[in-house]
Amino acid sequence: MQTKKFGNNGPQVSVIGQGTWYLDRGDRKAAVAALKRGIDAGMTHIDTAEMYGDAELVIADAIGGRRDELFLVSKVLPSNASRRGTITACERSLKRLKTDRLDCYLLHWRGTYPLAETVAAFDELIAAGKIRSWGVSNFDADDLDELLEVAGEGNIACNQVLYHLRERAIEHAVIPWCEQHGVAVVAYSPFGHNDFPSASSKAGVVLQSIAQACKATPRQVALSFLTRLPSVLAIPKASNVDHAAENAAAGTLKLSGDELAALDAAFPRGPKPRSLPML
Repeated sequence: MQTKKFGNNGPQVSVIGQGTWYLDRGDRKAAVAALKRGIDAGMTHIDTAEMYGDAELVIADAIGGRRDELFLVSKVLPSNASRRGTITACERSLKRLKTDRLDCYLLHWRGTYPLAETVAAFDELIAAGKIRSWGVSNFDADDLDELLEVAGEGNIACNQVLYHLRERAIEHAVIPWCEQHGVAVVAYSPFGHNDFPSASSKAGVVLQSIAQACKATPRQVALSFLTRLPSVLAIPKASNVDHAAENAAAGTLKLSGDELAALDAAFPRGPKPRSLPML
């Protein structure tokens, strides 16, 4: 599994991690097994959030005895992101995850609380040893500019954003901003939301052809394309062990320049949108 540095001051983290949105909705035993299989295959970056229902409880079942192997991330809801509310939410997540610290803690999206309040809470949590770093999710470049004024250079570990073959808006401004400031970009929903390219579509044919040439699956090719830039990591979800193994194998796949160019042409990034897409 390839690794990348997580922000300016972070450790090396698996380029392919494990997302957990909706993981609590299906077979719990299968979900725990998938997480364990992913960890065994090197997907030690595990992402969750207080918004994700019982996902934190499912993760707790999967990571027992293996906490030191992991890079564990959770998120605070904007409605809880006051200074005191952020600390309370973090402590609640720690209890549900059965751990004493998070490797990174994120503001899930911008809300009504001043960013200074949330950042002050993050700093307090770091001082208490409850989190090791902090970041944000669903922040556009102008939001990041505002955050930088509050937090200072070198303190924002990551920005977690929607990024898949059909949705490349972050390439216009967000990725360049993050690369300029040493902020990791974490791609959520990297296969889209129930709209992965069909094999019969024009772009899907290109994807299938490259997958066959690489002896890989289309989803592995998609993950390799999305993580081609030095700042980008991805967190696909897997609800069973086979999908977990498939995702993990993308962490060793390297596409050629010609293959990257063909995918770029097949799935053009399009014009810069007025606002940052998010789910």
